[in-house]
Amino acid sequence: MQPTHNKYGVLLIPALVSILMVSACSTEVSSESSMTVTDNSARNIQSSKEIEDNIKNSYARLASKRSDVCPKLIQEETGNQVIERISEVMVNDYCDYFLYPREGQRLNVKVDNRQIEALLVVPTIHNFANGNYKVTSYDKHVIRLSYNGATYKPEHFVYDVALKISDAKHS
Repeated sequence: MQPTHNKYGVLLIPALVSILMVSACSTEVSSESSMTVTDNSARNIQSSKEIEDNIKNSYARLASKRSDVCPKLIQEETGNQVIERISEVMVNDYCDYFLYPREGQRLNVKVDNRQIEALLVVPTIHNFANGNYKVTSYDKHVIRLSYNGATYKPEHFVYDVALKISDAKHS
């Protein structure tokens, strides 16, 4: 009888080892595939945010041609340090201006009406009433002009704004 038990034991041990190896391998494959899925979803989220930002910038680029549409993308012209927007119309309580300055440049905003507050809101908060802002990184910068008057804002509030962009050595 013992030879029969040994025969089953000899067959059973390799079968168990095979099952354990298959399950160990399948765990590695599933963890690798879950890591791939995680990486892909992270890339998809980043890609979605980039697409959303590109759409906002495209809209803002088109809006820059209109005085009564916000937000607006503004760009510095070669050789000109001042971007002027004359007879802008604030329809809502604020208007955002998108800009991509270079690291080391200085930004200054002047508005012709004291009822408008000029703030940098992205990538950090800065009130231009306190002076220039020194750009610390090449990122999207959002300058927000908001109505800050003592009375109700007129439906179509007209203003002029000048944004000066200068290199640190020129300021």
